[in-house]
Amino acid sequence: MTADTITKRCEAQGLRMTGQRRIIASVLEGADDHPDVDELYARAAAIDPRISIATVYRTVKLFEESGILERVDFGDGRARYEDAEREHHDHLIDVTTGDVVEFFDPEIEALQEKIARRLGYRLQGHRMELYAVPLKDTD
Repeated sequence: MTADTITKRCEAQGLRMTGQRRIIASVLEGADDHPDVDELYARAAAIDPRISIATVYRTVKLFEESGILERVDFGDGRARYEDAEREHHDHLIDVTTGDVVEFFDPEIEALQEKIARRLGYRLQGHRMELYAVPLKDTD
């Protein structure tokens, strides 16, 4: 996560930050995983039981449309979310457990740039997701 918080970026964009939106933003800021709306709702409702799932859906949609959150889909049918301002990273998804491992590899980054150049392009960005099973399961 960047030093700039989700809450501060919402305020900078002029979004009205109600108490419940602040709680949802705080939950997102504290997330070290990729929660879906149901997980966000459970975490936010643990702080304020008056928060409805509809409020979480509306808030997530607003944050996504404002470029504050990024939706990620790891092939399990659940839209998950992460801070759009996080440092660049790629994902390895354990298909047996659904666990998501974030990683950054400078060699992979350089290779992607090289491939784009070889094909006549300048890379503007990318998203990489690796789907894997633990080595012990492939014996």
